[in-house]
Amino acid sequence: MMEGNNFFAMLSRMRYINRWGLMRNTLTENISEHSLDVAILAHALAVLRNTRFGGRVNAERAALLGLFHDCTEIITGDMPTPVKYYAPELRRAYKEVESAAKENLLSGLPAELKDIYAPLLMETEEEAELWRLVKAADKLSALIKCMEERKMGNDDFLQAEKATIEAVKGMGLAEADCFLEEFLPSYSLTLDEQARKGEKGV
Repeated sequence: MMEGNNFFAMLSRMRYINRWGLMRNTLTENISEHSLDVAILAHALAVLRNTRFGGRVNAERAALLGLFHDCTEIITGDMPTPVKYYAPELRRAYKEVESAAKENLLSGLPAELKDIYAPLLMETEEEAELWRLVKAADKLSALIKCMEERKMGNDDFLQAEKATIEAVKGMGLAEADCFLEEFLPSYSLTLDEQARKGEKGV
C-alpha cells in the first residue's frame, strides 16, 4: 500500500468540517453538503448564461469547480466570513494558508495527477469567469441556508440573509439576478407547496 497517496481519503473528510461556526444552527451544514449545493448552483448559473445571456461557458466544468472549491478547508477549517475579511492583511494571510493547504492536499497524489487536480483546488486566471460563477453559487448556497434557518424560526441568520442578498446583487451577474428572481422563491415553499406548483406546471 502506498501510504502517501491520501488525497481522496482526505477529501472524504469534508463531511467532518461544519460551516457557520459563529452562528446558532438549527441544522448543521458540513462542507461536503455545501459543496454539492455549490456544484449544482454553479452548473445552473452556467446553463442560464449559455441559454439566456449568450454565454459559451463550460457548465460541467463549473460544477466540478464548485464541487472542489472548499477542499482546502479540510485543513484550514471554515473561517467565518467576518473574520476572513476583517482586514486586507488578514485576507492575504489566509490566502497564504489556503495555498499551503492546497499544496498539502496535492502532496497526497502521484506526480502525474497533480496537474489535473491543482486547478480544482484554488482559483486560476485561466478559468476566472467560471470561478466568478462558483463564487456566485457559493453566495447563493449561503443565502439558501439563511432562508432555511429563518423558516425554522432562527433569527440568528436574518442579518446574514440581508447581507448575502446584497452581495449576490452586487456581483453584477445577470444569471445570478435571474436565479434570485425566478428560482429562489421556491426555496421558501414547503414540500407540499412545491409539489402542487409542479403539478400546475405540467
